[in-house]
Amino acid sequence: MCSETTEPNVGLFSRSLDLKICVSLVFPHRLTGNEPLSIVPPNSLPEDNVGRAHYKLCDRLKLEKKQRRMCRRDPGVAETLREAITMSALECQYQFRFERWNCTLEGRHRANILKRGFKETAFLYAISSAGLTHALAKACSAGRMERCTCDEAPDLENRKAWQWGGCGDNLKYANKFVKDFLGKRSNKDLRARVDMHNTNVGMKVIKAGVETTCKCHGVSGSCTVQTCWRQLLPFHEIGKRLKQRYETSEKVGSSTNEATGEGEISTGRNQQQQPQPLPGPSDQIPRTMDLIHIEDSPSFCRPSKYSAGTAARKCYKDKNCEAICCGRGHNTQSREVTRPCQCQVRWCCYVECKQCTQREEVYTCKG
Repeated sequence: MCSETTEPNVGLFSRSLDLKICVSLVFPHRLTGNEPLSIVPPNSLPEDNVGRAHYKLCDRLKLEKKQRRMCRRDPGVAETLREAITMSALECQYQFRFERWNCTLEGRHRANILKRGFKETAFLYAISSAGLTHALAKACSAGRMERCTCDEAPDLENRKAWQWGGCGDNLKYANKFVKDFLGKRSNKDLRARVDMHNTNVGMKVIKAGVETTCKCHGVSGSCTVQTCWRQLLPFHEIGKRLKQRYETSEKVGSSTNEATGEGEISTGRNQQQQPQPLPGPSDQIPRTMDLIHIEDSPSFCRPSKYSAGTAARKCYKDKNCEAICCGRGHNTQSREVTRPCQCQVRWCCYVECKQCTQREEVYTCKG
């Protein structure tokens, strides 16, 4: 089930976008498996037994036994999962709005992408884990979770943090929860290790984006006392950084470690084009923050099990029509659009606008 929206009210974007937001979204099962995690719409929960409404939501998610238990033990977790999935999907679609693959999340396309080792798959794992980590840390500082609160800033009790408004986002709790929620997988299988690596990249980008915010307290604005706390970057900035890592995603293969007889992930980055081994199987969190993939991506030009293709896709002349339309050319349509214009603030207290009609051209890819 999907719905169309032009102005998502989620605080992620600064301008209107044509986005398709699906109820069943981006998280794969455990973030390291094959089965997508489906979220039920808010209005599908029963009205009875409101005190345990989150139990119903947790039960409807495709969670393993341990994950369901973690979801149930704190009423804030289920809603935070829903928020994280929506936020991740919106950001994915925003970052790829000008690309051939525009983060198509309809059921079969998403599921088929997740079965392969494309760099699009790498981005989905990273944005998913980043979204979950970000949403949990924010939920803690907003007081929406029972088992966590503000981040414990140095020399500042949580009680004082609440008093002064210096409530830091609890990244420490979020990281611990996400790692426990995802669990450990065998690191001998190349695909499993690649997926876990990309999952960790999402979490690392969140950690690298922590900023310190300070507030002064004192007479007449003097800074005799200063309260500082840590805040995460807006998730839109996280999405931008992960998109940059997608652009430079490194294709990797496997090589055999003669000492252990186990496979290691390797790349061909040195001058002789010989594989450079990344951290071995014993390293659960590789040191590199690059996304990695193991298969070349399809073109996404024509309909396939991975996307609907680019026929009829909106493009922007002289910017991306040639790339998105895959050389097939584009159609041009002229239409009249009416928008508010010449707006002025009137006393008191409203904005008065005229309605201006203008003709604009819309470009769409030929089939």
